[in-house]
Amino acid sequence: MRTPPALAGGTHGADALRPLLETVLTALAAGAAARPGPLPAGGPAHTAATVRAAVGDLLPDKGDPQALATITRALAEGSADPAHPHCAAHLHCPPLAVATAADLAASALNPSMDSWDQAPAASVVEHLLTRTLAAEVYPATHPDAPADALVTTGGTESNQLAALLARERRHPRIVHGANTHHSVPRAAWLLGLPAPVAVPTPTGTLDPAALHDALTALHGEPALVVATAGTTDAGLIDPLPAIADICAAHHARLHVDAAYGGGLLLSNTPARRALLDGLDRAHTVTLDLHKLGWQPVAAGLLAVRDPADLTALHQQADYLNADDDTEAGLPDLLGRSLRTSRRPDALKAAVTLKTLGRHQLGELVDTVCASASVLADLVEAHPRFALHRRPTLSTVLFRPLDPDGAPLTDDDLAAVRRTLLHQGRAVLGRARADGRRWLKATLLNPRTTPGDLAALLALVEGTTPR
Repeated sequence: MRTPPALAGGTHGADALRPLLETVLTALAAGAAARPGPLPAGGPAHTAATVRAAVGDLLPDKGDPQALATITRALAEGSADPAHPHCAAHLHCPPLAVATAADLAASALNPSMDSWDQAPAASVVEHLLTRTLAAEVYPATHPDAPADALVTTGGTESNQLAALLARERRHPRIVHGANTHHSVPRAAWLLGLPAPVAVPTPTGTLDPAALHDALTALHGEPALVVATAGTTDAGLIDPLPAIADICAAHHARLHVDAAYGGGLLLSNTPARRALLDGLDRAHTVTLDLHKLGWQPVAAGLLAVRDPADLTALHQQADYLNADDDTEAGLPDLLGRSLRTSRRPDALKAAVTLKTLGRHQLGELVDTVCASASVLADLVEAHPRFALHRRPTLSTVLFRPLDPDGAPLTDDDLAAVRRTLLHQGRAVLGRARADGRRWLKATLLNPRTTPGDLAALLALVEGTTPR
């Protein structure tokens, strides 16, 4: 029998990985160099054909020792690269190198976060990370019952988990703004909750008066109000203090989806941090470090003001958290997630926080927000563009104009975006606001320069019908 393939762990794992890492890094560089910009050119059909040709028979009778290099290069060439300054469509950040390196360590060690005996050190790292970030959201909780947080795969899981914790308390009706993330009404459906109440948001944010009317119309029915700190389309933040007041008056539970805007907690600019005033009055808060945290996916959290809420997640499986083991002092991890096997995603975030520190992380947040302001300035100064509104976070909505200064039709605007995608030259998003379609630039790359932004507008202008 031939010698089994090398393993990543153990005392010889590093020696096995070292040459493979060089292969991966070389392939990543070659693939990136083959792209014309942030995206492969030619559209979906061309990319699919290129990848299929590179991969060939995915399960051959005899293995291919070049597969790592071949497939990695094909993946890199055919990827949307969030580190490119013209890749600005989504809340899709370029991960920090140090976070990516930490993620490699997590993959090599492969702890599974469902029992202490699979993750002795990783469980401590996760505890430190969750308590640290929970304290950022809830700085005034009592030392005997400090706020807590759970690691999730992102905003969708965090929002669904928040709805679950609320259901176990009072089985509420969800009340949310029309600006809410799609995962919120889906959570109501998944959990068998009553059909949610959607409050119109004509200005883009949840109107406290309209929320008051919606809660009044429920006639005392238990409610979970979901507010948003950083909408997906425009990066807007709901008026959290007023919403918290109304929730208190109606005895409603409050959840804030701060998957995007939660990064302002680390801003070095007091005015930006002040946009999150009232966040600590929410019962639960969604955070996402793979947005304004520069982590590889996945890196979500759900912060919980009252740790007693988490008792609803307790499960007992004798092979993972037997009572006698728990009584003997082995930590019980099974109630820390709805998942069983899960990666130690806390490691990369913990390494990032420790490596960069509060001030440098705050600089990254402030830099991308400042870039959004620069882009808005460029749009406002350009005769062939219209700006939707000044940015709150790092998202800018804008529209190209025709030579006479009239807005493009929605169909023409969509065609501009798709042309740039097909050419591989720019990745811009789309959003609907004020009854019209807008191009969306979501700036999460702290290395983007004003020159990059001017060049992005030039690409859009060059694609606009004349």
